[in-house]
Amino acid sequence: MPDHFDVTPTGLQELIRRAAPSGRGLPPVENWEPDYCGAIDMRIATDGSWHYMGTPINREALVRLFSTVLRHDADGGFYLVTPVEKIGITVEDAPFMAVEMHAEGTGKGQTLTFRTNVGDVVVTGAEHPIRFALEADTGGLKPYIHVRGRLEAKLARPLLYELAELAVEREDETGEIRFGVWSGGSFFAMDGHETDGLAMDHGATGDDRDQ
Repeated sequence: MPDHFDVTPTGLQELIRRAAPSGRGLPPVENWEPDYCGAIDMRIATDGSWHYMGTPINREALVRLFSTVLRHDADGGFYLVTPVEKIGITVEDAPFMAVEMHAEGTGKGQTLTFRTNVGDVVVTGAEHPIRFALEADTGGLKPYIHVRGRLEAKLARPLLYELAELAVEREDETGEIRFGVWSGGSFFAMDGHETDGLAMDHGATGDDRDQ
């Protein structure tokens, strides 16, 4: 089994050809189980930019194409997957960035919709939760939203400030007051306690402070 995929221009062009969609919609990468072919010198930086052999990939269409065949497996690795190959790449943080947010409604009826840098549109809720991780060096919050499979988008810094504007207090089932946001009938606490679950409540109980 090779340690590195062919990173010559010809090898990359062949990968692009095999990754090209054959029909409408996203390819069913979660159902494909090709042999692992090693790693390619491709990296997704913390700001969501893609790099190949140390050079930024500036073609938006090419980045979007690669994003459709990206998979995050249970082993923690990120892979570009086609029907005939599985190729490892490096992801420094989240593979995608959420760059735009739209809020509609208020309180429990609020809906938050995000657009990613690769064109995904995701409506936050039980199936697409937001989680808040603590930054190790600063103790600040890093928000992420589930996109598909095990893939997430990190919210761009301006969106964290927009979320803070929408945040409300809510009493959880233990009587603790939590600060967070509603979307799609779920409440997402903005405290970095990931072990509490992504959507701590899907209904109305107790003393709601979401008005």
